[in-house]
Amino acid sequence: MATEARSTRASDYETVFILRPDIDGEASEKVISRAISSLESTGAKLTKIESWGKRRLAYPIAKQRKGVYVYMRYLGAGGTVAELERNLRMLDTVIRHMTVVLAKDVDVTSVTVDPEEVKVRRIELSAEDDERDESYEAQLGLADEPRRDRDRDRDRDRDRDRDREQAAPAAAEAPKDSDDGAGAPPAAEA
Repeated sequence: MATEARSTRASDYETVFILRPDIDGEASEKVISRAISSLESTGAKLTKIESWGKRRLAYPIAKQRKGVYVYMRYLGAGGTVAELERNLRMLDTVIRHMTVVLAKDVDVTSVTVDPEEVKVRRIELSAEDDERDESYEAQLGLADEPRRDRDRDRDRDRDRDRDREQAAPAAAEAPKDSDDGAGAPPAAEA
């Protein structure tokens, strides 16, 4: 009786994994199907799956600056997360994954799943995704300066430093106008 009541309780998890940006629709579909089958093999209940598309990464991962994000939410117990992450680690197309516990001790029978939210949709990537990311970057002022502007600034800074170095020895050799030798300027007469 206790095991039956225990099997209707699970934890609510969400996992986000990032696929290589050059992945095609068929390969992404295989990765997602493998993740879903690993959840089903442990008795987990998938409640939502979304493709967030290609996004710019906060920092390069495996020499990649962009990645395709996939979001999964599910109810599971025991080794569900370990099995899912083991399967994701085995795939070369997955460059990063992360799982978060949203809630513990959730009644599985009380959770309803919308069939549209667990439908696996093929990820179609286009050049528009790349352009969209770049335009957001430019709108926020985060786009890299053009190379010629960086070169011009570097040359200007180099010339300024050279001029300062040449002026420093000349200033050290200049005679001082002070009589007392202490380096204080002469007193003004009233």
